[in-house]
Amino acid sequence: MKRDGWMWLLALLAGFGLGLVYAWMVAPVRYVNTVPTTLRSDFKDQFRAAIAASYSATHNLDRAKARLALLGDADPVQALTAQAQRMLASGASFDSIRQVAALASDLKSGVASALPTATGTPTAIAPAISPAAAIETATAPTSASETPTAVNGSPTAVASTSAPQIFDTPTPRPTYTPTSTPGAPFKLVSQESICNPDLTDGLMQITTLDSTRHQMAGVEIIITWSGGEEHIFTGLKPEIANGYADYIMQSGVSYTVRIDDSGSPVPNLAAPTCPGANNQTYLGGLHLTFQEQ
Repeated sequence: MKRDGWMWLLALLAGFGLGLVYAWMVAPVRYVNTVPTTLRSDFKDQFRAAIAASYSATHNLDRAKARLALLGDADPVQALTAQAQRMLASGASFDSIRQVAALASDLKSGVASALPTATGTPTAIAPAISPAAAIETATAPTSASETPTAVNGSPTAVASTSAPQIFDTPTPRPTYTPTSTPGAPFKLVSQESICNPDLTDGLMQITTLDSTRHQMAGVEIIITWSGGEEHIFTGLKPEIANGYADYIMQSGVSYTVRIDDSGSPVPNLAAPTCPGANNQTYLGGLHLTFQEQ
């Protein structure tokens, strides 16, 4: 009886092994005409990039929404934004990054931007809504921001070099600008407090420049506060500027901003309180300009 038990066990193991060999090597499972939701994450990224490229050519927002729905993402805007940041960090083609970011922006606003005119200047299908809608960052809802409409306040710069104003009117995308050089330190050259009721409350605007004061895309900005950290990148809103990024600050929170792990941290940054109409106050913003040394 004992010998028979061992024989049965060996037969079972042999059958199990032969079954694995057959399933994995002889006749593995092949997926045919499967749905996009079953794709691997890197293949999903390729699928989104293809959708964004098609949208860049047609600007058919309804078709892009239908195609993105096939991926089953819980939040397509967040998925596109996270992918754009990954592409930017990995050095992907700036045109492909711009296509993904533009699709995320139009999805968030709900309005498809019109195809470029012969001069390359973008126009809006629905002028009541700004085409430079905010792109949320993937990791925290607090980083989502609306694109500023104007900087019309009278801020006082704390450094000798004043920061450029950010305008609501979208401009044609500038030519490719330099990306940051690893290890090159950045220094804060301008800091302004912005009191403008037309801007999003608590909007922190950041501009990065190279040593010749040209806009720099693809620069990582690290924002930290007590109990949290956020990473954002310049260049995701080329309709404003290649070296532009923004973040929404919360009332009563002190932030520290560091550029690309290579510059000195700028601590104790907080949204100012601004006087409004009817003796009311509102949360103002900041505009920081960093330059590569």
